[in-house]
Amino acid sequence: MSYTPTIGLEVHAELRTESKMFCGCKNEPHDTEINSNVCPVCMAHPGTLPVPNKKAIEMVYLFGRAVNATAADFSEFDRKNYFYPDIPKAYQISQYAYPFLTGGSLQSIELTRVHLEEDTARSQHDKGSESLVDFNRAGVPLMELVTEPVIHDAQTAGDFARELQLLLRTLKISTANMEKGEMRVEANISVSKTDTFGTKVEVKNLNSFKTVEAAIAYEINRQIEVLESGGEIAQETRGWDDNKSRTFSQRTKETAKDYRYFPDPDISKIVSSQEPAFSSARLDEIMPELPYIKRTSYSNLGLTSSTIEVIIADESLDEYFAAVIQQTDDKDVVKLAANYLTSDVVSVLGSSQLKLEDLQSTHFIELLQLVNENKIGSRVAKDLLPELFGAQSSPLAIATEKNVLQVSDASALDPIIEQVIAEHAEVVEQYRGGKDASLQFLVGQGMKLSKGAANPQMLREEIAKKLA
Repeated sequence: MSYTPTIGLEVHAELRTESKMFCGCKNEPHDTEINSNVCPVCMAHPGTLPVPNKKAIEMVYLFGRAVNATAADFSEFDRKNYFYPDIPKAYQISQYAYPFLTGGSLQSIELTRVHLEEDTARSQHDKGSESLVDFNRAGVPLMELVTEPVIHDAQTAGDFARELQLLLRTLKISTANMEKGEMRVEANISVSKTDTFGTKVEVKNLNSFKTVEAAIAYEINRQIEVLESGGEIAQETRGWDDNKSRTFSQRTKETAKDYRYFPDPDISKIVSSQEPAFSSARLDEIMPELPYIKRTSYSNLGLTSSTIEVIIADESLDEYFAAVIQQTDDKDVVKLAANYLTSDVVSVLGSSQLKLEDLQSTHFIELLQLVNENKIGSRVAKDLLPELFGAQSSPLAIATEKNVLQVSDASALDPIIEQVIAEHAEVVEQYRGGKDASLQFLVGQGMKLSKGAANPQMLREEIAKKLA
């Protein structure tokens, strides 16, 4: 019998609140000035008391509505006890028995629970014999999501993590940049030949989707090789070595007993029914259009799945495209907008200091209408696009000034055609000899001479007539 892998994911996401989870310090963990966003509360000075961040709790409940989770009416914070330099209190304020959310699903993967806790400080171990700690991250609101052990391959795990990141960004509750540690994935992996789960191994702090998939695939193969050689799987925590593309042992796996959880006596119990901000009606009111709904509506507009994914994965592109849809009901223009946004506009932004907000949506729509009405060619539109950023003049006015409006008058194309024929006599003979592909070359030369202003279809027809 073959082995069946079983995978459950634990994902931590830093929330986009203005202040930290239990104090008023700025939620700016990446501040270049180390230990600048700290106070007696998040540094655990004696006598200080934590006060829960209401906005962070609201964000978790909003996430729960998005994934159809069951929201707890009663919840509390617990102390998770362990000693490490990045935990100044020697315990982390987390949740154990009464999380804010249970159940729900995402990407057809069932969720076990979602709870809220404080992040730890950031340790730096690359300073020779010293380890340094930056407490700017200590106390940042951290949402932890745990899936059911229902994933059976690395690709499915990676796809779930991608969809989770997209949802967090759509809800605007986390930027979820994995390279910055704002979203951290841990995978619990076991293999078995029976219906009984094998020994679970946790692989921690996977900081990219590629790493998530590589680490899971490697760990599955490693466990199978150990069992096939007659060995036993140790229940442990492992890390991922990117350079060697392999997992490595870190420590034996802790259990809930090791953390000695107990309710935090300094924080009041939370009853969501007593907070209007946590009500279903309030959450539905602020709920944005979710990714699966966008996919359907954008597909109905005729967009390809690859174009849709590029748009919904980028918050600024998505908002801009939504503005375009609101301003025109021309489906052809909307499709052009999607194509230009995901190719030409992205290219312009990537190669310059320009910003998308500097491109007036009305000007962008007018440019696409000129293309759709054959008043300018696509080549001209691409050339004009960078000039529209910050422009006060309309695309039509700019095209007219540059004399690049599309020429659809056969007599006006004659001089261009005559020049092309004269300069490319050898290609002309090839076409007359039966090489049809040569006609496209001649059309291309004509478009170049006209600086993209010639109507390409008419140019093709007129050249073919001349050479008949």
